[in-house]
Amino acid sequence: MYREQHPDEEPPAVRWLPFQLNPDLPEEGISRQAYIERKWGKAGNKYERVAAVGREVGIDFKFDDIKVQPNTVNAHRLMLYGTKHGREDEVAESLFAAYFKEGANLTDKKTLADIGARAGLERDLLEDYFDGDEGKDEILRGDLKARQGGVNGVPYFIFNRKVAVSGAHEPETLLKAMEQSKQE
Repeated sequence: MYREQHPDEEPPAVRWLPFQLNPDLPEEGISRQAYIERKWGKAGNKYERVAAVGREVGIDFKFDDIKVQPNTVNAHRLMLYGTKHGREDEVAESLFAAYFKEGANLTDKKTLADIGARAGLERDLLEDYFDGDEGKDEILRGDLKARQGGVNGVPYFIFNRKVAVSGAHEPETLLKAMEQSKQE
């Protein structure tokens, strides 16, 4: 849509910044069912609407296949690693597909190495990376900065460090925010 309305401009650059929805979860995560019950009670989860919208746009979410609600520090470390190796968008896509379409356990470091390899990163180097804590402090600082800046959920878009949009919106809304950020 952006390219259609701005054919002579480069599309905006995208940066993925760390933000944990559940920073209080243990490193190994918790059972997805326990998480859902903690969040919404025994009445069930609220993902039916998201799944229906996903089907409308060709995304087959497999929420029932997700067994672990993860602590995402290591997933964010994978994103950081991908950014440093020029594969940020590929890693993001690989992470989202693995979690939302395959139910992958994002707390498992070998699984994260597999996800990174699917995004074009070297698996052996990723295993070495996950054996240590490199990048962890950077992720925790970035998460804290986001919280201090008012982020409290995802998705959260910041255009040109000027205009913020929180939540899922129609493409037209995001385009208006992009255009507004260029004017301010």
